Formats: sequence, C-alpha cells, structure tokens
Amino acid sequence: MWMILFIFLQGKSWYSSIMKAIQITFDEALLEKLDRHPTVQERGRSAVLREAAVEYLKRREADEITRRYRTGYQDVAALDDELDGWSGEGAWPED
Repeated sequence: MWMILFIFLQGKSWYSSIMKAIQITFDEALLEKLDRHPTVQERGRSAVLREAAVEYLKRREADEITRRYRTGYQDVAALDDELDGWSGEGAWPED
C-alpha cells in the first residue's frame, strides 16, 4: 500500500520516498499557466498538485458535512408546528 507523507517545514513541502508516481493529462494551456506560477517554479509542479489534491479533499469533506447538516435540519420547521403552543407552559425562575 502506498502512503503519502507530508512534512511541512518553513512553508516548503517535503515528501517521503514511499510516494507513488502517477501520470495525469493536462490541457497544454492550463499546464503552461500552471508552470508559470511562482509557487510552482519555487516548489515544483508535483508539490503544488499534491497540495491542491489535499485542499480538494478537504473542501469535498466540508461540503458533505454541510449537506448532512442541511438534511438533518430541514425538518425543523415541521417541529415548530408540532411544538407550537408549548412555549408558555414552561416555568422560568424569577431573577
């Protein structure tokens, strides 16, 4: 099993020798634009693409959590109707 190990040291990413090399296809214009970016020139294309993949996965996980919250709370309006009228039944302590 291949594992990716990221070590961030002073803004630079380093990786272990147990990373797996992959082949991906890019549109030439996109690749040229990417290669001109200062971060790619400083850190390398692979490091930037690894970081982009990590950020992509974090964003997808956050999107999934948001979707689950929306699904879980979409029926709260139905609870309002069900609990309507009970707000005056509670006894609140006097200050």
